[in-house]
Amino acid sequence: MSALWSWLWSWLADYGLINKTGKVVLLGLDNAGKTTLVHMLRDNILVQHMPTQKPTMETFTLGGLTFNLFDLGGHAIARRQWAEYCGTADGIVFLIDASEPERFPEAKTALDTLFTDEALRQTPLLVLANKIDLPSSASEDQLRAMFGLHQTIGKDATRASSNGIRAVELFMCSILKRQGFKEGFQWLAGFL
Repeated sequence: MSALWSWLWSWLADYGLINKTGKVVLLGLDNAGKTTLVHMLRDNILVQHMPTQKPTMETFTLGGLTFNLFDLGGHAIARRQWAEYCGTADGIVFLIDASEPERFPEAKTALDTLFTDEALRQTPLLVLANKIDLPSSASEDQLRAMFGLHQTIGKDATRASSNGIRAVELFMCSILKRQGFKEGFQWLAGFL
């Protein structure tokens, strides 16, 4: 019976289904929906917010994982602080506004900085493409091409199945419609 219990506990841990905690940093350009996402996860409400002026931290539980989520802001000055928080993060969530193709190059530059930072080489990275409910939003294939996300680890992967490869995956979402982001966080939980 003890071996069965150990196996079950290990399986639940691999899939992020038991109580764990993690420090997660929420990044992305301004107006991508980061603060809206934080309030949706915490309170399940949609509220219009002022741009984030200083880093904030919220704690919430999703799928047996307690996240300390740091919303750092996305305007150019706030991006200078990202490195201070990312080095000790257990996971990174990068939010893209899928409906603003004119800002994709700027967002790609910010995301590429995370990819090339050696200190973050083993930190799992969840990319959420928000606002897919808008007619102007790019498709998943277009976003994968634009952001170079062709070789991600897979939406069903866990730490146990990653074989030491950096965990990166793209999830399409709409915070407004309450779609896609919870699956992304559940995926991230498998690596924390």
